[in-house]
Amino acid sequence: MADDRTGEFPGLSAEEAGELARARGWDTVRVLEPGAMITMEYREGRLNLTVRDGVVERAWEG
Repeated sequence: MADDRTGEFPGLSAEEAGELARARGWDTVRVLEPGAMITMEYREGRLNLTVRDGVVERAWEG
């Protein structure tokens, strides 16, 4: 099971966030632009990152 402390990711660069996510056991990391259209199915083990100008603004599981 992935470490679900998603509050650690905002403010990191997308690269740093991806490395941290993999180190914490996330199976999949999905990087999204603000306002991007996404599927709404929930996937355990997937970390979603909203990234603007290379910096994570939001992170959530699913």
